[in-house]
Amino acid sequence: MYKAVHLTSVHSAFDTRLYHKECSSLAKAGYEMHLIAPGAIDQVKNGVTLHGVTKINSSRLSRMTKTVWDVYQKAITINAKIYHFHDPELIPVGLLLKAQGKKVIYDVHEDVPKDILDKTWIAKPFRQTVAWIIKKLENFGAEYFDAVVAATPFICDRFSKLNCHAVNVNNYPILSELHLPEIDWLQKERAVCYVGGINDIRGIQEMIEAVGKTDAKLLLAGEFSDVSQYNQAVTMPGWTQVQELGQLNRIEVAQTLAKSMAGLVLFYPKANHINAQPNKMFEYMSAGIPVIASNFPLWQEIVEGNDCGICVDPLNPTMIAEAIQWIIEHPSEAKRMGENGRKAVEKKYNWDEESEILIKLYQDLL
Repeated sequence: MYKAVHLTSVHSAFDTRLYHKECSSLAKAGYEMHLIAPGAIDQVKNGVTLHGVTKINSSRLSRMTKTVWDVYQKAITINAKIYHFHDPELIPVGLLLKAQGKKVIYDVHEDVPKDILDKTWIAKPFRQTVAWIIKKLENFGAEYFDAVVAATPFICDRFSKLNCHAVNVNNYPILSELHLPEIDWLQKERAVCYVGGINDIRGIQEMIEAVGKTDAKLLLAGEFSDVSQYNQAVTMPGWTQVQELGQLNRIEVAQTLAKSMAGLVLFYPKANHINAQPNKMFEYMSAGIPVIASNFPLWQEIVEGNDCGICVDPLNPTMIAEAIQWIIEHPSEAKRMGENGRKAVEKKYNWDEESEILIKLYQDLL
């Protein structure tokens, strides 16, 4: 049995992509799986051995230095055949492991250089420079690593142009996880939902303003990334129609989706968003509810191409409100759209297919 380790200095131990999808699938395929994550409790769960390192919330610099070093120290004690890391700040760790003769995989969840351009914690005059440095570092590392696993075709295409082995493993939902087929559509609440990280560029202000123009409520699950944005959100008139749920586990997410008549994914038209494939979009589809999404060409192809929702201008609260109200007032049409989304997930947007790509990559490397 080959031993493999997944490394993260940022994500939680039970991150959906890392633990529930990749590590669990590889464990079922016969690999001895280990996962190192900040704040994890040392235990064996679902065939995956979890190893915790100190979680630092107070300082990004401390996380990028002390936590990264702790992850590396823990990694070398496991002495595995394959090391699979998930954060760009772990690229130096990947290079050190590669120098020791290990098989190393870099899992790229997003277009990091473009994402940096919207990071508010980096002073705006420096963002272009930081993005350029990160791109150079990623490109340099990719040529040495044994493989790059990209979460979207767009990211995979970027790395495929380099001298590296790039594989696309989409972050599609697990078929059996979020679908509750026994739910009676007529018993749903007059509500739409949003599940995920909450901030301005993911459309929180527009969602609140929009729901305030309807007679629906917004089930809001997740955590605000910025206290000041939360303080601003709670002062908006539409906040009285928001039911704040906080961070949910996967069972609670399924229950929330089952209550809702639609799911919202209204990211701003930023460079890192336009070609992204947000997990929540496919999770809404998997749960059998329609999607109200930003009108980016790729998202329109997925949502309107499968007749499973409505695409709108994410910066236009009135247009968003009209889509929400239409869903609320047309439950039979909403149900049909939800069923179309579920069928699309069963046919092509599911983790069952993607896991086979990942397992084959491991087999090829070994």
